[in-house]
Amino acid sequence: MSFSTFNFCEPLLQAITELGYTEPTAIQKKAIPTIMAGKDLIAAAQTGTGKTASFALPILQKLSPYHTGKERTLRGKRIRALIITPTRELAVQVEQSIADYGKYLDLSSMAMYGGVDVEAQKQRLIWGGYIVVATPGRLLDMIHQRALHFDELEVLVLDEADRMLDMGFIDDINKIIERLPKQRQNLLFSATISDNVRALAKRAINADAVELNISSGGATAAKIDQWLVTVDKDKKSALLSYLIIEQQWDQALIFIETKHGAAKLVSQLEKRGISAESMHSGRTQAVREQILADFKAGKINFLVSTGIAARGIDIDDLTRVVNYDLPDQADDYIHRIGRTGRAGASGQAISFVAKDNFRNLCAIESRLGHVIARKEFKEFPVKKAVPVSILNYIPKTKRNK
Repeated sequence: MSFSTFNFCEPLLQAITELGYTEPTAIQKKAIPTIMAGKDLIAAAQTGTGKTASFALPILQKLSPYHTGKERTLRGKRIRALIITPTRELAVQVEQSIADYGKYLDLSSMAMYGGVDVEAQKQRLIWGGYIVVATPGRLLDMIHQRALHFDELEVLVLDEADRMLDMGFIDDINKIIERLPKQRQNLLFSATISDNVRALAKRAINADAVELNISSGGATAAKIDQWLVTVDKDKKSALLSYLIIEQQWDQALIFIETKHGAAKLVSQLEKRGISAESMHSGRTQAVREQILADFKAGKINFLVSTGIAARGIDIDDLTRVVNYDLPDQADDYIHRIGRTGRAGASGQAISFVAKDNFRNLCAIESRLGHVIARKEFKEFPVKKAVPVSILNYIPKTKRNK
């Protein structure tokens, strides 16, 4: 099956071809025809499955004059499609994808998020635009300032809906939805469909929406090689340096819990001759964007990040992700490691697990439905052993039988 099957206009197909897209992914095969038919959609798909293209491509086709047969001039401060994302990084990433797909179409798009000059964004909206990708807080600010109106809106996308709810954006989202026209197409994408996500869908999506659940037979992409190392807390940075040097790692996205820990780890790596950068909420938006751009371009090989980037980094062929600190939530683990092994590529996900992380490990393995393989390195003997996983636990009464 090729993308020409969807009857996209030629300028859209040309851009897709130049980007190296050949065969649609599972979510694209099912979502694109549904969206092009004008139906509402609720889709559950793990990270790295080509989700952005599954809604961006049909939206571009729908708004294109090649589809409508005529050019359309928008009034000022009006838009035709709104995509709401949980983070600034993801907003930038999604808008860039839309710009890449629509490079041969005369359809404007912009990313709108906090942490940067609001006036520049308001100026861009004065002449109207076709597609806006926005974070909830900045979008609501623009609404209150009357910098944006929705009477010509045709499509609403709630991207990474579960993450937006986790981050406490439900009130903002409800306020935004109240201001949208009743007649619109609604698309909701989420890595997981929890009760809270279903409650949001009930408010935002029509009752007759199509529901898709794309699964590869597990909670994570099949081509991600997951393994862990049990390690004492005070040996983590030495272990990371050892793996980078001895295994000749070319690149890694390293997740850590705190911004202070991120800065400290970068310093520790540099003392061992390993150049790295850190990204966290303490850095300005401009600095974070530059670091991401340099990481994507290969100018930075090792990026230490707090969870802020878990859903905001989309890099072709990212070799590996490291959970330097194991996350508290099992779904956060899935979102983090989903930065590698994207769109059918292979990747590695390595986790450092200390004894204090055992409960987190059990929750993650229960969510995955399997035990994560353990590796040992004789150079790093463990003083505080991590117990056997509950998924692999054999009661005393059944041992040696």
